[in-house]
Amino acid sequence: MYKQETITPYADGQEKARQVEEMFDNIAGTYDKLNHRLSWDIDKRWRRKAIAQLSPFHPRRLLDVATGTGDFAILSAMMLEPQSVLGIDLSEGMMEVGRRKVEERGLSKVISFVREDCTKMSLPDNAFDAVTAAFGIRNFQDLDSGLREMCRVLKPGGHLSIVELTRPVAFPMKQLFWLYSHTLLPIYGKLVSKDKSAYRYLIATIEAFPQGEEMVAIMKRAGFAEASFKRLTFGICTMYMAEK
Repeated sequence: MYKQETITPYADGQEKARQVEEMFDNIAGTYDKLNHRLSWDIDKRWRRKAIAQLSPFHPRRLLDVATGTGDFAILSAMMLEPQSVLGIDLSEGMMEVGRRKVEERGLSKVISFVREDCTKMSLPDNAFDAVTAAFGIRNFQDLDSGLREMCRVLKPGGHLSIVELTRPVAFPMKQLFWLYSHTLLPIYGKLVSKDKSAYRYLIATIEAFPQGEEMVAIMKRAGFAEASFKRLTFGICTMYMAEK
């Protein structure tokens, strides 16, 4: 068990997956605004880089895991022009926001959403050319199971692209990130989202989540080959790429 799997949003005794679903349902209405403001909109650039990794492979069927409000799915549809993008998540509240955004952009024929537990999907084997995930896998109750499932539903030769928030490892960004994440972020998150636990939880999972070489080793154990990583913006974010 990895450390972030033991961290939960609330102290109510429910399993982590149920608590994460409840938390994201609670903050769904303010999630996009908070994410973009708290990252100074850099998260949009990180998503673009992660999607650009897939461009040479021209994937036709995409699966976006832990899709949330669908930003990654929408950007994938616009940048890669696939036949279809399926976004899956535990939180119907988050996906409902995503459905509205997809409809506004005229992408309803390409992008669809369905509620799924990303660690035990009901989707068929070898069904997708690419699987993506942005800022969501650190919320998995079982990271190994989630990655194995992502590998299972990929076609042989298919690609995985992940972008995730991480701890900077070098001075002075390491110290600046700690100061920012433990002061401004939880205060602002509480004021805007009205859920005082959510952003404390999100920071705790960033600090506990495996990253870099450790994460690459975990991906390989899940069945992926040619796994690699690249740190972005002084290590605040890390991009991962792997092949089945």
